[in-house]
Amino acid sequence: MGEENGMTAIELQNHLKAHYPKENEACEWKEFKNLKHSISGGKGEDLATYVSAIANMNGGHIVIGVKDSTLDIVGIEKFHDYTPETLPHRLLGVCPNLSSEGLSVEAHTTTDTGRTVWIVHVPKHLPRKPVYAHNKAWQRSGDSLIELRPERETSILAEALGKTDDWSAHICAGATLENLDPEAVRLARTEYITKHPNLSKEVTQWDDRTFLNKAKLTLDSKITNSTLLLLGKTESVHLLSPAVPRITWVLKDRDGIEQGYEHFELPLLISAQKVHAKIRNYKYRYMADSKLFPDEIDKYDPWIIYEALHNCIAHQDYEMGGRINVVEFPDRLVFSNVGSFIPENVENVIERDAPPELYRNPFLCQAMVEINMIDTIGSGIKRIYSKLRQRFFPMPNYKIEPNRVEVTIFGQILDVRYAKLLAMNPELSLHDVIALDRVVKHLPSTDEALKYLRDKGLIEGRKPNVYVSASVAKATGEKAEYTKNRAFDKKYYFDLIEQAIQHHGSMTRKELDELLWKKLPDNLSDNQRKTKINNLINELSNKLKKICNKGSNTKPKWVLCGI
Repeated sequence: MGEENGMTAIELQNHLKAHYPKENEACEWKEFKNLKHSISGGKGEDLATYVSAIANMNGGHIVIGVKDSTLDIVGIEKFHDYTPETLPHRLLGVCPNLSSEGLSVEAHTTTDTGRTVWIVHVPKHLPRKPVYAHNKAWQRSGDSLIELRPERETSILAEALGKTDDWSAHICAGATLENLDPEAVRLARTEYITKHPNLSKEVTQWDDRTFLNKAKLTLDSKITNSTLLLLGKTESVHLLSPAVPRITWVLKDRDGIEQGYEHFELPLLISAQKVHAKIRNYKYRYMADSKLFPDEIDKYDPWIIYEALHNCIAHQDYEMGGRINVVEFPDRLVFSNVGSFIPENVENVIERDAPPELYRNPFLCQAMVEINMIDTIGSGIKRIYSKLRQRFFPMPNYKIEPNRVEVTIFGQILDVRYAKLLAMNPELSLHDVIALDRVVKHLPSTDEALKYLRDKGLIEGRKPNVYVSASVAKATGEKAEYTKNRAFDKKYYFDLIEQAIQHHGSMTRKELDELLWKKLPDNLSDNQRKTKINNLINELSNKLKKICNKGSNTKPKWVLCGI
């Protein structure tokens, strides 16, 4: 899942306590400082065994790099060659029958102590297939780890091979047309006509019962869960229990401090419009000195807001009892809903030309298409990306967890170079734009994606220090930024060192660091800068014999040789 930064050790500990508050059948806390010996080093004590046990229940989470009893952040000390991207593949290899859908690693590194914690999200076992580790199947008993009991194995083996039951199509016992909001029904009619303009005259002649059947909101004139979700009166919500059909809008400032909130209940068709109206969609002004962009536009494309919000409604797992959240920050909107992301990843949705074969709420999705709430099923996400690309804005950020999906829509340009690149290169494909967007945001990219961008001349540098290439920088007028990221010729640094020593008579290592530090490429880390300066001094002294150390190894005093 990549790196999630920005929290101190205390903030991260509080975050973990809020989301993973105790060890139970679905959660385990482990120190596991040395990953090489912790992945599959010994049954009953390693990560593979805990993955097997949690998967054989109903899935869950394993927090690595924390104290077992207190959640104190101790961090992972030795990663070896494991990364958040490669660990799932390793687990799939040592845990037979483990599902790849929903299997991911979420990484957090504290800003004050530099300690890293990984959260392994473990999906539920495949239907009728227990998950094994070390040739045995395991399970949880409370927060204990035990071998799979016969009764639990029997339960797993008896499971259905696939979930065909559609909650959204269930007939809502006791519900009648009286439970529907008249204004919501009128709005649904209007949107149905917008979707089907050729039927406008017929629709005006239909009674409510006929319209609801034609719009696929009811099933054989019976009120479904979908009918109530979209059109039900607020006081009819009890008929959907234990589902909690609610949208919560939260306003936060730049520091994440809550400024206000409001809950919106049934009917969700109208509540979605009310949430949209709450969002502060001010005008966004582009760079005044640029002729590449319009003077100003709406901060957020209204269609994108509705599409993101309606997707949450369409794909929410209402049986989990969660709510839909819309969090508004000054520069972005964050939409979230509960339930797994069935296509597994966003790339699968964007790259395929056909709709996915499976949906969580197929009856609800079809009804929402009919009343113009969502695009033809499967095309909405791709269109969001395309619209943002046309506005020269960053691509959305998707955060996909085992039972939660979050999407962030940005309301401003984050990187001027990236925006200018899009404006001046309209021939770039959506695939190119998405791959470049990850580089600009410093998000994890595969070696294949980086090679592709490098071959197209869009990026330079070595992973993880990748930056926009010279050709792109030249085209967008960002030569200065490119120069900051590109290393100078060695002779430039050698001349600096020799001239400084000649001027001052001698230089200490600290003085040489101060001389060269800010002149090295911006994309180098502190450790890389130190190594670079070491190499320059060693070559200038040992190989070229231009400078000599008149001090000690611990306190060097560099002078020009022969002086």
